[in-house]
Amino acid sequence: MPDTLLTILKFCFLALLYLFFVRVLRAVWVEVTGRGGRQTVVEPPVAAGGGWQPARPAGGKPGSRLVVVEPATLKGTSFDLADELTLGRASGCSIMLDDNFVSQLHARVFRRDGRVWIEDLGSTNGTHLNRERITAPMPVRRGDRLQVGQTVLEVS
Repeated sequence: MPDTLLTILKFCFLALLYLFFVRVLRAVWVEVTGRGGRQTVVEPPVAAGGGWQPARPAGGKPGSRLVVVEPATLKGTSFDLADELTLGRASGCSIMLDDNFVSQLHARVFRRDGRVWIEDLGSTNGTHLNRERITAPMPVRRGDRLQVGQTVLEVS
């Protein structure tokens, strides 16, 4: 091969290598600063046998529900409690969170014997009840705060 062709190929390889490193550094920067992790709550699907439903208007029946307290962009979003709710990044979750600190299937909130419980589903960053990490299903009362990733929900 002629030397000029080898020189051109060498410079093309170096350019591709530099582009790769720039992409890696950008991805790390986004993870560290948290600028790329938009967080949204998607309305849960309505299950045939009940489940979580979006909160009713003011004239609806009162009941237990989860109200988003943080982040400020989602503050006030609420979900009525029926039987069970799953939280996570997966599309099959009742409440889907676009948050880098939330696992695909992070936690579940459910009713058992007339009480509301929260359970961590083996998430990496854990589920917190009133700022304490839970390791087993825990009962939840009105006024308690649940934290999943960077989202804080209050039971009302």
